[in-house]
Amino acid sequence: MIDIEDFGLAEPGKLRAGINLGNVLLVTGTTESGNPSGVSPAIAAAIARNFGFSISYCTYPSPGAVADAVDRDEWDICLIAEDPKRAETIEFCGAYAEIEATYLVPAGSKLMSLEDVDKPGVRIAVSDRSAYDLYLSRALKHAELKRAPGLKAAFELFRDQKLDVLAGLRPALLENAASMPGAKVLDGSYTAVRQAVGVRPGNPAFAKAVKRFVSESRSNGLVDGLINEFGQRGRLSVAS
Repeated sequence: MIDIEDFGLAEPGKLRAGINLGNVLLVTGTTESGNPSGVSPAIAAAIARNFGFSISYCTYPSPGAVADAVDRDEWDICLIAEDPKRAETIEFCGAYAEIEATYLVPAGSKLMSLEDVDKPGVRIAVSDRSAYDLYLSRALKHAELKRAPGLKAAFELFRDQKLDVLAGLRPALLENAASMPGAKVLDGSYTAVRQAVGVRPGNPAFAKAVKRFVSESRSNGLVDGLINEFGQRGRLSVAS
């Protein structure tokens, strides 16, 4: 067991985990005690067990809200997608899972491929400050992003304002398409959203230990087993 004093955590013996409730692939329910349940909370619990800590969950409605909490010292680890912008304030310790990000277009759309989307006049609905919003903000040259607070709101914005494209994660877009006759999820992906464990900067011993655990969890079957346990086979994949 590693001495918690080497990690400099705020509460000895307790690991506080910042969890994004907005990703329904990673948080799929709650336990009888009211804690979040799913791949993401299970990874956090496994990290705590590995170090001999108890686990405490700090939940947030979106990944942006998780990232904002870094300066308020509300969590010791966070589980959100890694991104260069977020890495300015969070030290990421490796990805454990990844999800394809692509586009949904409505029935009758002339946009047939990913390459067709980044054109002048194309309006894309996106969940505000999601990992793919951050990526598209850097990558797009011509299309316009229209942001909404969360996945559900982004879909409603796309549908109700008759926008050209909805950006999102493939599994969620497939569910959206099922409710819109003729809608199509485009082939391929513009990025793979890599779900990672992050820590607050300035704690190198803790960061090194978490990095080692995340790497081992990919290779020893832990992540793959959790993906299967929580019914996310085919939706999530182990990060490469």
